[in-house]
Amino acid sequence: MMQRFIPVVLASIASFTLTDSQAISQNKPTCQRTTQNFLVFGGGGAPSYNEIALEKNMLYFQRSLKELGYSTSDAPIYFANGNTGEKTVRYLDEKGDQQFKAHTVPNVQGASSIANLQTWMAQAAKEKTATPLFFYFSGHGGHNRVNEDNSSLLMWRDRELSVQNFTAMLDRLPQNKPFVTMMSQCYSGSFANLIYNGGDPNKGIALQTRCGFFATIKSRPSVGCTPEVNEADYRDYSSSFFAGLTGRDRIGRKVASADYNKDGRISYSEAHAYAKIDKFTTDLPVSTSEAWLQRQVNNPTMREQILGQTIAPLAKIARPEQRFVIESLSRQFKFDLNRSLNGNLRSLNPELVKTAEDEAYLVRLSMELTNVAMERRVRTSKNARSIQTLDRLIRCEAGSWGKS
Repeated sequence: MMQRFIPVVLASIASFTLTDSQAISQNKPTCQRTTQNFLVFGGGGAPSYNEIALEKNMLYFQRSLKELGYSTSDAPIYFANGNTGEKTVRYLDEKGDQQFKAHTVPNVQGASSIANLQTWMAQAAKEKTATPLFFYFSGHGGHNRVNEDNSSLLMWRDRELSVQNFTAMLDRLPQNKPFVTMMSQCYSGSFANLIYNGGDPNKGIALQTRCGFFATIKSRPSVGCTPEVNEADYRDYSSSFFAGLTGRDRIGRKVASADYNKDGRISYSEAHAYAKIDKFTTDLPVSTSEAWLQRQVNNPTMREQILGQTIAPLAKIARPEQRFVIESLSRQFKFDLNRSLNGNLRSLNPELVKTAEDEAYLVRLSMELTNVAMERRVRTSKNARSIQTLDRLIRCEAGSWGKS
C-alpha cells in the first residue's frame, strides 16, 4: 500500500510547476466589503448528464444565501435549459430506472449558455462598481490533456468555455471590482489560472483582485454529479464548502463551526479548510493561493525537502485554518507530529489506508504541508513581488458573505 501511495503524493504535487514572479497592482483588495453580488451557473451541457444533484446544488445554494441573511433574488441563476419547461434533469426513480423531469429551481434567469454569461459580464463591466462578485459554478468540466492550464466549463448545448476565454470576460470587469469563485466541476483546479491576465500563467498576475476555490486539482476529476435523489448521501465539495460557510449542511443539520481564527465570521478560506476534512471523497481541493504556491515547487528535491520536514513546526507557523487541516488529517492517520510526513508514512498502519479516499486524504495532508512550507519560503525570500502576490491572494480568500 505504501509503495503505491508515495508516488501518488509526489505526482499530485508535481502537477504544479512554473515559478511566477510577475508584478501586481498596489491596490488593496476589497473582498471583505459588507455588500456582495452573486452569479450562479449550473447544470450539465445536455439532458444525458444534467444530473439531479446539480439541480439540488442550486437549491442548496439558495438555502445557504438565506442562512446568511440574503434573499434568493440576490443571486441570478442560469441553469441548464433555463425556463423552457423541458424535462432535462436526469434522475433515478425508486426502482433505479432513469427518468427526466423539468427543474424546480426558483429565480432562474435563463440557460447556462456562454452567450448568457457573456451578456451578464458585459453588463457588469459597464457598472463600474467596486462591489465584490461571488461566482458559483456547479456542473461539468472538460479536460484539456494538451494544456491542463486551459481546461473548460461545459455549458448548455455541450459548449465548452475554456479558462482563457472565461478569464477574458473577467479582464473586462472594473479593476476595483473583486472577483471570487467557487467551482466544483471535474478538473476545476485549472481555473485557478484566472488570477493571471487572460488566464495564462505566462502573462502575469491580473490587476483586478481575483481568487477562487476548486473541488480538485487541474489533473483530476471530481465527485458529486449523481442522478441519485437522496441528498443525505451526497458527498461533494459544494456540500462541504457551503456547510462550512453557513454552519448547516444540505439537509439542515448544524455542523461544527469553521471559525478557526475565532473572529466571529466564517471566511471562504475557512469553509475551504472545512471541506478538506469533511467528506470522504477522492477530491483534492485547492485554492488560487495554494495553486500559486504549489506551482513554485519546481523540482523533486524541493518536494522531498518539504515532505521530510517535521510536521509540528509547520503546524505552528500555519494560519489557523491550515493548522486545523494538518492536525485533523494527522490525527486521522495517527501520525506523530514530531516526525516528518515521510517518516510517518514509513511506519503507517496499512489498515488505515485501504481505499482511494484514504489515499486522497494523505495527498491532502501533503498538499497542506506544502502550502505552509512554500508560504514560509516566499516570505523569507525578500522578493517583494512574490510576497505582495501571496498577500493579495490570501486577503481575497479571507473574504466572506458576512453582512457585518
